[in-house]
Amino acid sequence: MAKRGGFPGGMPGNMNNIMKQAQRMQKQMEEAQKALEEQEVTASAGGGAVEVTVSGKREVLKVKLSEEVVDPDDIEMLEDLIVAATNEALRKVEEASAASMSKITGGLGGGLF
Repeated sequence: MAKRGGFPGGMPGNMNNIMKQAQRMQKQMEEAQKALEEQEVTASAGGGAVEVTVSGKREVLKVKLSEEVVDPDDIEMLEDLIVAATNEALRKVEEASAASMSKITGGLGGGLF
């Protein structure tokens, strides 16, 4: 007599465990994402002359400039330093996000997260 509602070899139990693990992983990922969004990351350029702070949501929160970097005759350098500091801060947020997701997935997903 065949088992009702199942696959040979006990597959339903294994499938149930896989679904529970997936749900647990999903919850952990949501919690980690929320924690990341609440973080702030600061990066600097020009030896600290320009500092940019971004949120885990990848939004620029603050730009801090040292007086000596504000040269009306060289606005282009200041613009470049702001861009460099902003890009570095965003890179740090991305690294933190990837590290957090990697801890949860254990390297699964091949970069899907």
